[in-house]
Amino acid sequence: MPDVTFSTPLLHKNVTVYAVAGDTHTILAVAEANKIPIPHDCKDGECGSCLIEVTPLDDKTMGATLTEKEKAQLKSMGKITAEEIARAVVDDIPPKYRLACQYVVRDQDILVKFTGEPGGA
Repeated sequence: MPDVTFSTPLLHKNVTVYAVAGDTHTILAVAEANKIPIPHDCKDGECGSCLIEVTPLDDKTMGATLTEKEKAQLKSMGKITAEEIARAVVDDIPPKYRLACQYVVRDQDILVKFTGEPGGA
């Protein structure tokens, strides 16, 4: 089971929770289940309000599938380039910024940072 550590100015300290890899829960679902206040409006990858920064905390390199909605939203927000999308799709190199509502937890310990402001990471 991977550890997901949440870091935000909204919390007094970082919070680490266990997630079940492969159960299709998104970071946003894991956060909500643990009362972590990631801002969100749509939960569907349309608005970009749940922008997060993801940093791996172990040596595993886990590919991270980007949905078409996520690619489009991150690109329109200036948080991902065409080259980063290509690296994610072709080489399984995950981008730094993701949408919490689209990112499915993998078998990898990660640090999830967000500002607490919609669209801020």
